[in-house]
Amino acid sequence: MDLLSRVLALIPVSGRLDVRCHFGAPWEIAQGSATVREIPYHVLLSGEAVLEHGSGPAEQLTAGDIVLFPTGGAHRIHDGSGRPPVQLVERHAVSLLIAENEGSGARADILCGRFLIGAVPDRLLREHLPGRLVVHSAESAGGTSNGRSEPSGTLASTRLARLIELMREESVDEGPGSEALVNHLSAALFALTLRFASSGSQPPHGLLALAARPRLQPAVMAMFETPDKPWTLDQLASLCNMSRATFVRQFQDVIGRSATDMLTDIRMTLAGHKLLESNVGVAEIGEMVGYQSNAAFQRVFKRLIGVTPSRYRTLGGKVEAA
Repeated sequence: MDLLSRVLALIPVSGRLDVRCHFGAPWEIAQGSATVREIPYHVLLSGEAVLEHGSGPAEQLTAGDIVLFPTGGAHRIHDGSGRPPVQLVERHAVSLLIAENEGSGARADILCGRFLIGAVPDRLLREHLPGRLVVHSAESAGGTSNGRSEPSGTLASTRLARLIELMREESVDEGPGSEALVNHLSAALFALTLRFASSGSQPPHGLLALAARPRLQPAVMAMFETPDKPWTLDQLASLCNMSRATFVRQFQDVIGRSATDMLTDIRMTLAGHKLLESNVGVAEIGEMVGYQSNAAFQRVFKRLIGVTPSRYRTLGGKVEAA
């Protein structure tokens, strides 16, 4: 199983399309920080827009762009004119909200939704992805610019474009089962977006960049396959035929965190699964994910997840991010 499949198998992600926007400039979409276990996304179906997120520079968006915020950060998308936005009028369709305005300027058509993370620890996903990710689904030759990840090759672009077009069609011509279908397509959009973000010549820093470093794959796969093993950095480096120093440097350069941090996140995700899906005792689950000491397991779990393993199980995994 490839890395992305392993992550998505551990952390179930569903999708929901909430709003379809039909705007004429001037317009804006302003969203605050997302709630726990939500990753906001937007698909620019037509027109142009400007994205502002955090303290970084504004980024130009064009038709076919997909933008998501793995850490749920507040953001603003607008027409770039600098003029006050025209007031919105909202109406409910069968399965989603339609937002329109009477702006007379350049038109933009946008889908807005959320990716919903299942009730398992999500650090493995959130901590190893950039705060914002922009993927261009329009046909291109690959490459990156200003943090934008370009899918490599026409085939990759065509698949995303087809999926987006189907989402657009279902959001306009709502038929029987459209709501369920659009939400399933939304979940597929998440996986496909991450796949093609990782396939660019310069993938975003973090988990997606591992695809461009095949030499590190043996260590990563070993951590997923046998997380219970007491791995040392020397052992992981040996799997990659590297010295310890080279392995540590390359892993830090790609992920932005250490291999030990990633191993811990894998273990906590697996432990969260087992706590919710089995009646196995806490101490035994700790051993299954690599902790011989129950006290050590409890301490690490509470530090990273925010509650003890027992409390996590009682709450059904519905806890605030630590």
